Parts: sequence; structure tokens; C-alpha cells
Amino acid sequence: MPELSEVETVRRVLLPRVQKRKIIEAQIQDTQVVASPSPGQLLDRVQGQVIADFTRRGKFLRLLFDSGDYLTVHLRMTGCLIVEPHAAPTEKHMRIRFLLDDGSELRYEDVRRLGKVWFTGSGERDVSGAGELGIEPFDGLLTAPYLRCRCGRSKKPVKSMLLDQTIVAGIGNIYSDEILFAAGIRPDKHCDALSEDEFERLAAAIPERLAFFIEKNAITLEEYTLSKGREYRNTPYLQVYGKGGNACPACGAALQRAVIGGRSSVFCPHCQK
Repeated sequence: MPELSEVETVRRVLLPRVQKRKIIEAQIQDTQVVASPSPGQLLDRVQGQVIADFTRRGKFLRLLFDSGDYLTVHLRMTGCLIVEPHAAPTEKHMRIRFLLDDGSELRYEDVRRLGKVWFTGSGERDVSGAGELGIEPFDGLLTAPYLRCRCGRSKKPVKSMLLDQTIVAGIGNIYSDEILFAAGIRPDKHCDALSEDEFERLAAAIPERLAFFIEKNAITLEEYTLSKGREYRNTPYLQVYGKGGNACPACGAALQRAVIGGRSSVFCPHCQK
């Protein structure tokens, strides 16, 4: 699943292509991906909207319209957004297309149809779930005291805490492993057992690791278009995720794999305490 770093890459690549563009028409090829309102209402309400900005909240993407309305997209496992010329061949898994006033199209493609789209009018209640998210990893409020206040008494493993989107938004299975390795904390350690120093290291590692992977995921518009928005460049830089049994890049000990809270985790038993 695309996590914060990948979703932010999508935002940065597509922003210059969609900002200030007017939606002339929308076409829904698969109504399953429309969560709210009804497909017919969504078509009516996006027509004529001018895109003022393209933003991110956690793993959610938002097209903000100059009317104050907005469209929220969650890519889930296989969703992707791409801008193509109107005449470009359509992919088999295209679900929604937005025809723009410069002759291009913003297309939402999704092989497994797990992603969702929500339209929210100005002043209307947002039902996408984005409103329940915790703070952003790059928010100055993400500090050791904040983390301690939110989870310092919890018996949950710290890995589960990082995956809790109501505490910090945008972290998934990949980067939780990378963050905990950088902080030197075992993923199965209970939150109430974390020391003050460990909370400090965790608060520092979260934005540092995510910023690192955003930088490594950087891609040009041309490269993004050629890969149909599905190529991410984080793999060569991952230190532990998916590498159970390999040598730890820091100490050489064998990395261990464990299932924590139903999610696979990889860690170094020597470097992470």
C-alpha cells in the first residue's frame, strides 16, 4: 500500500499539472470506488469546478476547489492517479476520469478497486475518515511529550502505535519498521515500557525517516507518466523492511521477523532493544 512518502510523491508530481485547471466533465467507469455522495451527484458537483490546490493529509489526497468544496482520494493498495492527454489510450483498470480544460485528463486507476473517492461540499461533514487522523509527521507538535501523552500508558506494542492513524497520520507497515530501526526500539516493546530517551528518539526518527524516503522517491513527471504512477523508488534504501534473515546493515546480526498485532515486522535483535 502506498504510504505517506509515496502519496506525497504523487501530490508533488501532479500538482503543477492540475492546479488552476477547470474540470469540464467527469466520467465514472466503475461506481464501486465512489464512496460518497452517489455517483450521479459526484458527477454533477465536480463539473465546472476549478482546482485551487492538491494537498495531502496522512495517506489521503485532496483536490481543493476554489468554491471551497473538495474531492478526497484514498489509493489503498493499488490505486493511482495520473494525468494523460485526452487522446491517450485508456487503461483496463481506469475507474474515473476528469476531463480538464487544457485537453488533459486526471485519471484514477485501480486494479483491485479498493481505493475510494469522496466529494465534500463547503460546510458539509467530511465522511472520508480524514478528520479522525492524528497529527502530521512533520508537524512541530510531534514531540516526545506528545507521544508519551497519547500512548505512554498503553500496553500496545510500539509498532501498533505507529500504525494507529489517530496518533500520527500516514505511517504504514514499511516505514514503521524503518522508523523503529532508526530509533533502536524493538517493534514488540510495549509503549508503557518506553523510556524518556526512547520517546525522544522515536519523535526524531519519524519525520527524519519519512523525509528521507520522500527525497528518495522523487521522480520526474515524465518518469511518473511512463510508469503509470506505479513506480516507487524506496526499495534500495530500505534497511530492514522485508529483509528477515538478512544481515543487519548496522551490526551484521541476522534480522528477525515477527508478527505483531497481525502485521509482519522485521527488526535487529541486537540494535533494537
